[in-house]
Amino acid sequence: RRVFVRDLELMARVGIFEVEKRYVQRIVVSVDLAVVDDYDGTSDRLDDVVDYGRIVAAIRTIVDGEHFHLIETLAERIASASLEDRRILSIRVTIEKPDILPGCRSVGIAIERHGRGS
Repeated sequence: RRVFVRDLELMARVGIFEVEKRYVQRIVVSVDLAVVDDYDGTSDRLDDVVDYGRIVAAIRTIVDGEHFHLIETLAERIASASLEDRRILSIRVTIEKPDILPGCRSVGIAIERHGRGS
């Protein structure tokens, strides 16, 4: 089973240049999670599946928590926090900075990390 969040737009304190340290900037975060597929299809209980709402809340908390010099560091924090849930086998985190370079729709990075159970 896969759980995903696409194009979560957030205002973040991220960047190494002085202008980036003075202002927040828009980032776009997407995550794609491979999760243990043991849901029986009948319980209809949120506790029986990986809740994407909790994933979004965790991402927001991490982004709001501090200034990150590198979006790579931010992506690693998001991956590590998500992988604390043992049901998550792997995660791909993509972070884009759509407003940083003229002429580019966006620039960014993507990482993929695997959990303890995979």
